Amino acid sequence: MRLPSIPNLVRTFYAFSNSTFRAAPAPLRSAGLLRPIAQKSMPTIPFLGALFGTSQRNDMSYPLKKSDDEWQAQLSPEQFRILREKGTEAPFTGKYDKHAPSSGVYTCAGCSAPLYKANHKFKSGCGWPAFFDAIPGAVTRHTDNTFGMARTEIVCSNCGGHLGHVFKGEGYPTPTDERHCVNSVSMNFAAEDGEGKQ
Repeated sequence: MRLPSIPNLVRTFYAFSNSTFRAAPAPLRSAGLLRPIAQKSMPTIPFLGALFGTSQRNDMSYPLKKSDDEWQAQLSPEQFRILREKGTEAPFTGKYDKHAPSSGVYTCAGCSAPLYKANHKFKSGCGWPAFFDAIPGAVTRHTDNTFGMARTEIVCSNCGGHLGHVFKGEGYPTPTDERHCVNSVSMNFAAEDGEGKQ
């Protein structure tokens, strides 16, 4: 018998702990649309919640201010869940996890502010895009004490959108000895970073 791989186990635990479902409303059932509707998207197992999300909201003020209704109109449901509700995408599923360009800029999916240069990205094997540094002033750090674990949350300095977490001292051969673990959903990528252009 072959055992499942670690990434598959993590994805499975994440999927089961990240959502609960309720039955479809009567009009959908009568129309033959019997799919479940997500009722909530907060982790239900505390240990996994500590790994895959941030429950605290920071009341800091950011230059770009929008109401939750405005953000919901602009963002996809998954972007809203991660950027505004501080969720996390499943590991090894993000479109930028294995993305490895030699130049360009990763920008905030909420406000298009530049966050990371492509040459700051490195292969960490953690399941999310990893960067050893951010564009100066682009990322703000907050202490996240969710479930009693001290972590450092990173958000976009322009709109406050949740990006992920930063970890220090893991021994990667990078100039800063930091790993900015960022959700792919929180970012977009621009092939040209604009340097040297007029």
